[in-house]
Amino acid sequence: MAPSKPYVPLEKEDHKRDAEFMKALHGKSTEAKGGFSAIIGKDKEAQKVAVNEYFKHFDNKRAEEETDADREARTKEYATLTRHYYNLATDLYEYGWGQSFHFCRYAVGEPFYQAIARHEHYLAMKIGIQPGMKVLDVGCGIGGPAREIAKFTDAHITGLNNNDYQIERATRYAVKEGLSGQLKFVKGDFMQMSFPDNSFDAVYAIEATVHAPKLEGVYGEIYRVLKPGGVFGVYEWLMTDNYDKDNVEHRAIRLAIEEGNGISNMVTISEGLSAMKNVGFELLHHEDLSKKGDAIPWYWGIAGEMKYMQSYWDLFTALRMTHAGRRIVHVFTGFMELVGLAPPGTKKTADALAKGADGLVAGAKQDLFTPMYLMVGRKPAN
Repeated sequence: MAPSKPYVPLEKEDHKRDAEFMKALHGKSTEAKGGFSAIIGKDKEAQKVAVNEYFKHFDNKRAEEETDADREARTKEYATLTRHYYNLATDLYEYGWGQSFHFCRYAVGEPFYQAIARHEHYLAMKIGIQPGMKVLDVGCGIGGPAREIAKFTDAHITGLNNNDYQIERATRYAVKEGLSGQLKFVKGDFMQMSFPDNSFDAVYAIEATVHAPKLEGVYGEIYRVLKPGGVFGVYEWLMTDNYDKDNVEHRAIRLAIEEGNGISNMVTISEGLSAMKNVGFELLHHEDLSKKGDAIPWYWGIAGEMKYMQSYWDLFTALRMTHAGRRIVHVFTGFMELVGLAPPGTKKTADALAKGADGLVAGAKQDLFTPMYLMVGRKPAN
């Protein structure tokens, strides 16, 4: 048995409410190709609700004025905050990044999407996923990594997600790629999973558990549902131990990352490692993959640094993510709202994502943040 987990107040789940809201907000946009074609299908009144519920935690909040009470209010509503963030941001993510919502390392001459897939393969390899294994993907997004890892390993993967819209899109993509027999997507809060103890042979999470109000809570649930002897691997978003909470500039970078990425409470590397150990994992490996000395930095795409472009196809990603590209999205989404094609709040969401991207780049360049702190832990066999 794992050591006792610290008490974490949990939001009460209401799957019926969430499903009804998804239908009201997204309608038939779940069937859209993605990106802007999906954005124009949203319900304006439901969008206002999502915008208000999300941004109430960040509007008029400055790093030098933020209080412990502000942060506590966000963590108490972690599930609602995350769910509405992805109600607002999913289509913009697909437009700007693709179907795997994470960063990665890059090799010279390696195209963008090939690098994304290699990052997923590497995690699958590190935790030893084998054909026929029953694997859990915690915070699966729209299923891009799950589809790639299923094809790479021949494992059976269950994706857990608290956002109904993303589950609908993930399920449709699995059908389209002929992977329905290997994949299923389940609604749920990763802080209070509905799976029985000892359900999965392996578990992974790719830049998703950062949305937890407390890492011990989600890691403890992963420990519980993992079979004895099973392995958990995670790419975690963490502030480095250079982060100084008394430094206003550091706090501003952290807050920008949190606002632009739907995060209630991001912690440091040392806290992440302690969380793994505190819930009972035997830590097999841990490493900041952003510190491997790669010639191409992980953040080149969101920085829009064209000198790192590896293929002509990468040009489209880089152009969308330059400051000029973000300005175009800002103007375009504003125009779409003005003429009634996009619901109110689309531009505000795009601006928040841009602010978050600037925070990520600043955090990386000042060695304050990493999106790929790899931790691999084993649940003791007895």
